[in-house]
Amino acid sequence: MTTTVPKTREASALATSVAGLSFANPIVLAAGTAGYGRELASITDLRALGGIVTKAVSVTPRAGAPAPRVAEFAGGMINAVGLANPGLDAVRGDHLPWLLEHLAGAPTRVIVNVVGGAVEEFATVVAGLDDVVAGGRTVDAFELNVSCPNVRAGGTEFGASPNALREVVAAARRATSKLLFVKLSPALPDIGATARVAAGAGADAITLVNTLPGLVIDVDRRRPALGFGSGGVSGSALLPIGVLATWKVHQALPGVGLLGIGGVTSASDALQYVLAGASLVGMGTAAMRDPRLPLRIVGELEKWCARERTTLASVVGQLEWPS
Repeated sequence: MTTTVPKTREASALATSVAGLSFANPIVLAAGTAGYGRELASITDLRALGGIVTKAVSVTPRAGAPAPRVAEFAGGMINAVGLANPGLDAVRGDHLPWLLEHLAGAPTRVIVNVVGGAVEEFATVVAGLDDVVAGGRTVDAFELNVSCPNVRAGGTEFGASPNALREVVAAARRATSKLLFVKLSPALPDIGATARVAAGAGADAITLVNTLPGLVIDVDRRRPALGFGSGGVSGSALLPIGVLATWKVHQALPGVGLLGIGGVTSASDALQYVLAGASLVGMGTAAMRDPRLPLRIVGELEKWCARERTTLASVVGQLEWPS
């Protein structure tokens, strides 16, 4: 495959960092949309991306939700995959070593998405993957998906309970010295306050946002389009919601690194997140439709920086709010 890694001079304009961890460019593949890398390795150059967030990892394997798991609608996509994954042992023994080996010598950062049904499960996964070494490298960071339900609290999302969120982040923090991202739901009543709780418990960065709960109905069958019923909305419809959440958290925590995700299909979309306060920009639904799009956006961002005679890092959070 022909590499699409930006030239050195241009790459410096896109270089960014989060809590001291450097990224060659801000574009990362969002959790759940790129598997553990193998699925896309023959289609796009993973080594030219800023980073890849793996599919979720839980302590034990999860079969996931019933089919159909994905449906499209005019504003994007709705899915209910059910956090299906092969479990900690399989990821530790096979999937993660392959990804690390494949990216050996590349600047692409590896971020592992972590899920759990109880507080200790998050820490167990983090501890179980923290020391995996392959290709001379290890995991760079972990992303805690606190939108999943706390089975010991009646199914309430961890992120919706300050105490549960604090416990999850603190437990994961004790399990690793690597960077911790906490991924928040756009449905939270005060996402800035929730982000402050996460940061106070030890999170280094915040991912904004997860999918938004929704329902798409197959009117001919008079049934939900998804086998599970409801699902998470992603795609273009999520863009203004994610950008607003990013701006709110940047105002609440101006010194904390942000990964903005939701509805990005162009360099202009990515720049909206950057101007709102994100140092990194994730791509999911659009990358599933066109796996080569993220690298084209990297190239478009290079051209934008050259045209504006600026660097991407210098415009993070530079949104001018109406007075």
